Amino acid sequence: MSEAYINGKYVGTVDNSKDFINKLIDERRKSQLDPNVNVYYDAKVDSIFIETSKGRLRRPLIVVKDGKSMLTDKHVSQLEKDEITWGDLIKQGVIEYLDAAEEENTLVALTADMITADHTHLEVTPLDMMGLVAALVPYGNFNQSTRLNAGAKNQKQALGFYVANFPLRFDTDVNLLVYPELPIVQSVMHKISDYDKHPAGHNMTVAILSYKGYNMEDAIVVNRSSVDRGLGRSFYFNPYSTSELRYSGGLVDSIEVPDKEVKGYKSEHDYRHLESDGIISVESVASEGDVIIGKVSPPRFLSGMDEYNLTTNIHRDSSVTLGPVENIAVDFVLVTENEEGNKLVQVRLREQRVPEIGDKFTSRHGQKGVVGLIVPQTDMPFTKDGVIPDICFSPNGIPSRMTVSHLLELIGGKVGSLSGRYIDGTSFAAESGDDMRQELVAHGFKENGTETMYNGVTGEILEAKIYMGNMYYMKLKHMVANKLHSRARGPIQLLTRQPTEGRAKEGGLRLGEMEKDTFVAHGASLLLKERFDSDRTVVSISEESGLVAIDDIYKHRSYCPVSSDDAEISHVEMAYAFKLILDEFKSMIIYPKLSLSDKY
Repeated sequence: MSEAYINGKYVGTVDNSKDFINKLIDERRKSQLDPNVNVYYDAKVDSIFIETSKGRLRRPLIVVKDGKSMLTDKHVSQLEKDEITWGDLIKQGVIEYLDAAEEENTLVALTADMITADHTHLEVTPLDMMGLVAALVPYGNFNQSTRLNAGAKNQKQALGFYVANFPLRFDTDVNLLVYPELPIVQSVMHKISDYDKHPAGHNMTVAILSYKGYNMEDAIVVNRSSVDRGLGRSFYFNPYSTSELRYSGGLVDSIEVPDKEVKGYKSEHDYRHLESDGIISVESVASEGDVIIGKVSPPRFLSGMDEYNLTTNIHRDSSVTLGPVENIAVDFVLVTENEEGNKLVQVRLREQRVPEIGDKFTSRHGQKGVVGLIVPQTDMPFTKDGVIPDICFSPNGIPSRMTVSHLLELIGGKVGSLSGRYIDGTSFAAESGDDMRQELVAHGFKENGTETMYNGVTGEILEAKIYMGNMYYMKLKHMVANKLHSRARGPIQLLTRQPTEGRAKEGGLRLGEMEKDTFVAHGASLLLKERFDSDRTVVSISEESGLVAIDDIYKHRSYCPVSSDDAEISHVEMAYAFKLILDEFKSMIIYPKLSLSDKY
């Protein structure tokens, strides 16, 4: 006798659990029972769990009866002619939705030719085990699973044509690829997702060979002439905005060219791009420190007699200035109102990004890498037909990662470009590799995809045959121009007196425990003295009480309020962070006594 539960609540017992479950499923397939009901039998606890609750993940499967799929050729032809719909198939019991629990009691066949007498269901298509982006990867079933995941993740970071009305939008941190292309090797998902309306890459000629070691560790070597012709070129857009704020007392900001009398006035050179209305003109080219929106704010904190004091009535400059950028153009200026009805000015800046050393590229198979070298076309290797690759990809990236689909796409892209057609690379249903090889032979190429190549520098023939083809490569948003960061001296934090953190704040580059170990292991441990004194300070310490003494700069003396008058005061060098923790101990009524001794 089995216990029965509905949505986790005990409702009774069942004599014959197998018959009961079969009856329930039959009723559901006949549409006598709601299709959202799922039933699961747990043999370990001999219990039946019926679920009708919301929030379950459910997926469609084709029903298999007596070793035969319920979806017939007649159903398929009716669907193609729009005589029946997906909903009709569910009503007829041809397709049913299962949740994760009920799926435990099933045996699902991947394809129709794999069905045996034990199978209960059939996948609608093997492709539906993948998400939208993973299904865009061609020949995905030839890939290791982690690489398929990486390929899907990389495609989400690719630059492309993200939206058609981009000129009217003020999105932050936007990248647009110039001349984006549709891939030669596609999957069915490219058609379903209308990929031609938002492509995100370029078809490139790729040769798998080393180039003087500059493409080791996943780097790629790029042809300079390809870059000059527009390969991987993109635009970076970033908006700046400000509004006229209203303050108590009826005071309001003013967007204008600041007057020289204004407090915090910069130099005339900084305001040179502003027009008479205080806003930069479109297509002006500005750099770091330049003012793009001039703004003047009224003096704050007016109270009592301050209102009659002429010196406090000076307005202050609160203009919008550019951060650390070089030669960036003004793309668009918008003057409007915000929700409060105050004047709002938005300025969108545009910067052209040409691929450079350090920019990140990837194929759709998780084979990502940065540009290691940009080589003049004259020095690139070339084939006997004079074809010069856009990219040299390192051969070491293939064996350990087992991305066979990467190699298949090279063949597919080559065939597609020679035949002038798109290649179907849908996972589990792609064009046969053997057929593509035969087509390659028909075009006069070797069936294994290799070609004879010549050294571009010496003109000598390369002994090895080089695997070469066409592949869809994408430029990722991780560009070196956004990440390049160095610092000599700069701002420090108020509390700890240590350098600020982060590139945007001109922050320092942290040297942690592991970095310290590398210096010590290298025998350059004295470098640590320079690295670790970013907050070095000299503090007066009373040797009697062990507390921080007071430095009276007016009377030129140091004394400790706790110690006697003749107590010895020593000047000790320490990190300001350590002095800070001593203060925090004292605030918690803990006595941090320092015992001083001579260093030598």
